Amino acid sequence: MTLTHWISLALVCALGALSPGPSLAMVVRHSVHGGRRAGISASLSHALGVGIYALLTVWGLGAIIQHQPLLYRGITLLGALYLAWLGYQALRTKGEVIDDEPTSGDVGRAVRNGLLVALGNPKLILFFVALLSQFVETDMTWLGKALIVSTAMIIDGAWYMLVVILLSQTRVLDLLRTQAVWLDRIMGILLLALAFSVFIEALA
Repeated sequence: MTLTHWISLALVCALGALSPGPSLAMVVRHSVHGGRRAGISASLSHALGVGIYALLTVWGLGAIIQHQPLLYRGITLLGALYLAWLGYQALRTKGEVIDDEPTSGDVGRAVRNGLLVALGNPKLILFFVALLSQFVETDMTWLGKALIVSTAMIIDGAWYMLVVILLSQTRVLDLLRTQAVWLDRIMGILLLALAFSVFIEALA
């Protein structure tokens, strides 16, 4: 892969990571409630989920999933259900925040949510099949494929960790935590709306 192709790949991955959606809402919520450690844990596990879909794409399995209606619809419906569950959980909370270091349970939840939000987002499959697959050549070596996967993972993880670092600045985090209840309500409604949108799309 030439430097020009890699720069194009990096730009495509950056555009995908920067697009707002359930992933951003999830990372923000974990950062507000669990602090920097929980937010970074969610960011890294989300990047792992992105890497899994990138790996499926370079192996050619992403296109297979896209062209198997039942399989793709099943992934889509599971993703919608998980987003709905996260939205319901956000609406039920009372804005509790952690003053000290998060427990292993808090970090574990952040890791699980980060990974499952990524894997449960069917738009990632379409994104990688439509855009990332154009960088995969038939005679590409395993090193070239590894470069594609690692680029997607690193850019995704770096973006969300940057969000966490910016949010964890004392003044910003204190302000968000004073409005944690309303932030949870807004994110809960957003996640439920996204879940409903994905569900309707899957049944269309």
